[in-house]
Amino acid sequence: MEALIVVDVQSAFVTGDGAVPAAARLVDRTADLIARARRSGALVVHLQNDGPPGAEDEPHTPGWELHHPVEPGPAELVVRKSHDDGFRDTPLGGVLAEAGVRAVAVCGVMSEMCVQATARTALERGHRVVVPHDAHATQDVPAVPGVSGVIPAATVSRVAAYALGSDAEVTVPAAEVAFTAPGRG
Repeated sequence: MEALIVVDVQSAFVTGDGAVPAAARLVDRTADLIARARRSGALVVHLQNDGPPGAEDEPHTPGWELHHPVEPGPAELVVRKSHDDGFRDTPLGGVLAEAGVRAVAVCGVMSEMCVQATARTALERGHRVVVPHDAHATQDVPAVPGVSGVIPAATVSRVAAYALGSDAEVTVPAAEVAFTAPGRG
């Protein structure tokens, strides 16, 4: 992979009462992916969601802060977004194109929302896309009387990844994702 897209790994989603059920695993896997991408010279893009006023990820609140430290520079940057899709109304597509990125790994939260939307657009733009099965997470889906009981977060994450179709690689564990600098893959 020539780029790692870290989707919304923000304090509100990985710490405290609002953390996804698999937060510790997610933090561990995303930290490892970031470290390996940095060492290889791959581009690292941290997507940071700007939630609406009053939301746990409202800009400039503690929950909005990125969980992992960023090493700003030409190979690592933060792209703020206000939609599920990290490409919509952001410079992400141009950043990847300018760097010559052809293959991306996508990790983070929430599996069925921002991770899936960003991965889907990357596929539509012709990128090879890997969504490591153990490096994205979400919340349980609450029960709806007469419809279903609670749907466990792990099930939601798995279905979200598989809904990307056969073009995305969704069964690869994070430990097996290999990185290279753009233009060298």
